[in-house]
Amino acid sequence: MQYVLMILLAIHLISVAAIVGGWFAHFKNPTVTASQWWGSVGMILSGLAMAAIVSIPAAREAMGWGGSPNHLWLGIKLLLGAAVFVAALLGRRKSNRGEVVPTGLAHAVGGLGLVNILVAVFLQ
Repeated sequence: MQYVLMILLAIHLISVAAIVGGWFAHFKNPTVTASQWWGSVGMILSGLAMAAIVSIPAAREAMGWGGSPNHLWLGIKLLLGAAVFVAALLGRRKSNRGEVVPTGLAHAVGGLGLVNILVAVFLQ
């Protein structure tokens, strides 16, 4: 089970790197790129899968983890991930239709992705 979590964590980190990296790469001309969109999908799916696994008591016991997961932390991460996903969805839809992506929406995708990383590091 621990290997599954490590694979999901790797997918999660690569997804967040695509979101924040795409934001930095297009900082002067903000838009929502395809890599940011797919990164948001990967981030939300891998995050949900990891949260589901650590919420199963038998899985936690098999990995030698005691206690219960921090549901407040998981909820904050889910809320931020959902916000990144929705912002990326809206921005990508505008981009696909040839419309200009609002600067605030483009910066919301990358900025919230960065905040998600900071929450993961400092509030764990």
